[in-house]
Amino acid sequence: MVTPVEEFHPQLDNARGLLLEAARHLDVHPSIIEQLGSPKESMTARLMVRMDDNTERSFTAWRCRYDDTKGPTKGGIRFHPDASLDEVETLAFRMMCKCAVMNLPFGGGKGAVRVDPRTLSRAELERLSRAYVRAFYPLMGPDRDIPAPDVNTNASVMGWMVDEYSALAGKPQPAFITGKPIALGGSLGRSDATARGGFHVVKNLEKELNLADCDKTVCIQGFGNAGQHMATFLHNDGYKIVGLSDSRGAVYCADGIDAYEAVRVKHETGMVSALAGMNGIQTMDPDDLIAADCCLLVPAALEEMINKDNAHRVKAKVILELANGPVTPKADKILEDNGVIVVPDILANAGGVTVSYFEWVQNLQMFYWELDEIHTRLKAIMDRESRAIWELAKATKTSMRTSAYIHALRRLNDAIEAGGTQGHDDSR
Repeated sequence: MVTPVEEFHPQLDNARGLLLEAARHLDVHPSIIEQLGSPKESMTARLMVRMDDNTERSFTAWRCRYDDTKGPTKGGIRFHPDASLDEVETLAFRMMCKCAVMNLPFGGGKGAVRVDPRTLSRAELERLSRAYVRAFYPLMGPDRDIPAPDVNTNASVMGWMVDEYSALAGKPQPAFITGKPIALGGSLGRSDATARGGFHVVKNLEKELNLADCDKTVCIQGFGNAGQHMATFLHNDGYKIVGLSDSRGAVYCADGIDAYEAVRVKHETGMVSALAGMNGIQTMDPDDLIAADCCLLVPAALEEMINKDNAHRVKAKVILELANGPVTPKADKILEDNGVIVVPDILANAGGVTVSYFEWVQNLQMFYWELDEIHTRLKAIMDRESRAIWELAKATKTSMRTSAYIHALRRLNDAIEAGGTQGHDDSR
């Protein structure tokens, strides 16, 4: 069933604030701000899943299609015990803006299931994934709403989901979902796309961000897929990884941590703290990582990790938001006052949705590109949009976050105005 927007929406309210701040710099009709201020549709469902012991458990799930002015909605599905409708709608809003920043023909969407996937067997996880598709089948589709992986979901989950959707549709539907296994129509270059896109932003703006003149030390908060790939990209380019953290601990070494060794240990043990004792690497409190001495801080974990209580401790010159919403609005103000440049998530981590767009295009054409072509196309888009946002920030004398939202809102405004308003009068 379609549910009304919850009254208590602190995360979405913060996101709306970014939209309103961007609107101050543009001539935007109030009706467009009204349209973009709330989601087009959100659906809540109860998923009944058979466990391996033949009992049944219910899981609350959501899917939000925030706005589809620029095209089908696009956004990942996360499995997390703290998932909520507020979070889903906020992430869908950010996806809308992210796609507009990259000038992709997508609107914003997002989905989630409130579950700790670590408590499920592989078979239970597959049944949960298929139940999600059955519940939200009317909302989704290759020309309506296109999911992708997110926190605690991966190519295997996407493979189960596309198989279930194709069974319901009665024909193969590879363009229904992105981030799939290569064998089911996935794209080359998708697994490292988020980090690669963020790395292109760093390199394209390296001089402007004053990274070329610093000691190129890096701390990465969150060492999942994106964090691991970012560590290796930066390591190969001469940056020194001095700090790493995950959900189970953190390590620091002023002399540097070998990124490839860190990835190997993480894969073998499941925790970066297992690096402790190797080559002078020491454990530290994960909460202290953001205060560690470094030039570049890369939050690659969850939302609101840098907030009003700890933002003043940040020593980095630049924060690259590889995660979605890792810096709160109050923290933003503290960081700006302290001279810290924040490269916002809707630019910094947009490489993932950009290569997802490439995958969708390839699926629709049934013609697949070589890896070099994907890398070339991704770099061109990331370079173009990061440069545009930097120049806009200078012209408007705003932060990179505000300039990114101005950039997105301008494109959304143009699309809404181009479509007109008279053809969708629901009062008639």
